[in-house]
Amino acid sequence: MGQRPSFGDNVRIVTTPLTAARGLAGAAGAVYGETTPSVTKVDVIGVLTSDYGLNVYFADRHEGFWFAPELVEFVDHAPGSTMSLDLPGGRKTWRRTADGEWIEETGATAFGAQATPATPKRRWWKLW
Repeated sequence: MGQRPSFGDNVRIVTTPLTAARGLAGAAGAVYGETTPSVTKVDVIGVLTSDYGLNVYFADRHEGFWFAPELVEFVDHAPGSTMSLDLPGGRKTWRRTADGEWIEETGATAFGAQATPATPKRRWWKLW
């Protein structure tokens, strides 16, 4: 079995009769979320073997769907992707590396100015 996809990863939907019928077989997208379907009550495509689902967004369709993890195949970590948050102390920006780390940057702007890695490296979800 390949690597388990997580937030920000590029993925491809596995071809099955179910995904083919929905027009999603082989579609490429990005993981935008993870959830516990029993709590959030989202509709999930596929049979859940655990209480875990992945949201995959398809830019070409401008929509996303929740999937059972077995239907989502890891492609890569989307290296070079950026994410920014406007926080009380100012804007924080992170860039994704090829190994899946989110590296905080300093000097980033909304217009793509050159940024330099901040020290120490911190994962964006451990900011607070």
